[in-house]
Amino acid sequence: MNLLDAKSIIADLGLAGVLGILFTETGLLIGLIFPGDSLLFIAGIAASGSAAAVLGLHLSVAGLFIGAPLAVIAGSQLGHFIGYRFGRPLFDRPDGRFFNHTRVAASEKWLKKYGPGRAIILARYIPFVRTLMNPLCGIVRVPAKTFFLWNVVGGILWADGVALLGYILGEKLKGSVDRYLLPIVAVIIFLSLLPLILEIVRETRTKRHLS
Repeated sequence: MNLLDAKSIIADLGLAGVLGILFTETGLLIGLIFPGDSLLFIAGIAASGSAAAVLGLHLSVAGLFIGAPLAVIAGSQLGHFIGYRFGRPLFDRPDGRFFNHTRVAASEKWLKKYGPGRAIILARYIPFVRTLMNPLCGIVRVPAKTFFLWNVVGGILWADGVALLGYILGEKLKGSVDRYLLPIVAVIIFLSLLPLILEIVRETRTKRHLS
């Protein structure tokens, strides 16, 4: 079993594994290493008519579309609590392979640029940022009610939205979906990273103009 591979997680751990990884990815810093978008997308396929052909199992449609948003909402609430309770020292650690201060700075900038509501929702679609945004909201003391509201909205839109794309594809293509799986997952990952890439490029250009 490979916890960094979405297909392996679903095939070996089923729905419980999917929900556990989603909770961890949004709630704990270790979640930075886990797949999110690809996991939800393939889980959507696993709940469709193509499930048996692609993965050899079938996930509950109701379990996925109810459980996934609940898992990411609960995970994000935990992240917010950790940030609120333990504060900035949480991030005072050496840079590593998956955790580094560049990502923390990008998440902080995202929060300042868009404000709590838009930042919390948009962060859902960006790897690393969606993990770091929750404790950062706690650190900067985003009010609990405000965070909960946008956490629920963002959690439902992201979790059910991405899973629904996979489900629709699985229903449309049926047994032939496996030949398109890797290219589509690659596109999803690229699109999820695109806003962060554009932000880095924009920041680089700004620094060049100021230098």
